[in-house]
Amino acid sequence: MRIPYIGDTMDFPPADEASPEGIVAAGGRPTVERLVRAYARGIFPWPHEGLPLLWFSPDPRYVIVPSRCHVPTSLRKRMRRGEYEIRADTAFTQVMEGCRDVPRPGQPGTWIDARMIEGYSALHRRGLAHSIEAWRDGELVGGLYGVSLGRMFTGESMFARAPDASKIAFATLLGHFVAWGFDFVDCEVETDHLRRFGGERWPRALFLAELERAVAVPPRLGTWTLSMSPAEAVALLPR
Repeated sequence: MRIPYIGDTMDFPPADEASPEGIVAAGGRPTVERLVRAYARGIFPWPHEGLPLLWFSPDPRYVIVPSRCHVPTSLRKRMRRGEYEIRADTAFTQVMEGCRDVPRPGQPGTWIDARMIEGYSALHRRGLAHSIEAWRDGELVGGLYGVSLGRMFTGESMFARAPDASKIAFATLLGHFVAWGFDFVDCEVETDHLRRFGGERWPRALFLAELERAVAVPPRLGTWTLSMSPAEAVALLPR
């Protein structure tokens, strides 16, 4: 299959025309306008060394529905202990750099390069990309970042420098999503880390239909503020 090459002005092909590997297109840069256009169509960038920027829409898609997610008992207990302060949007670029720099078993490097940090930081300044951060004694020890359109959040990456820091940040966010009426979290691809939260494999057709409904409502624009502690947020999540 021939992968379409897109320039700076060309739009994306339909996501359901992706290759068997989930590749929709190649080329272009992760500008604000292109990122918004991509995420609204169920497409996300995933750089590969030595290749033009690749844009993906995998089938199936891995998602977490906040109203029916799973939080392990051990993590619930840790959240109730209040080890970390969880904040939003106070250190976006630092979170991306943490995701880039923290070693990952079995992975020789990272796909978060300078162009990705530049593009997502610009999207953050537009109020559409957000960081959820775990702090301890004034130090950033974990977190995650992603993109929010309508009632959907796409999680891009997370990191931890302290036990369960990123998991607690994510579970706290899930509790807020229940309160805010978000439909689902797009995890893009399945991992062991996310499987513990009760994720679901959605066929691409189902994902695109649900995405269309989710992005039809106005986004939660601007800087996010978390109104609940981890203990309060996890109390809203199903057991």
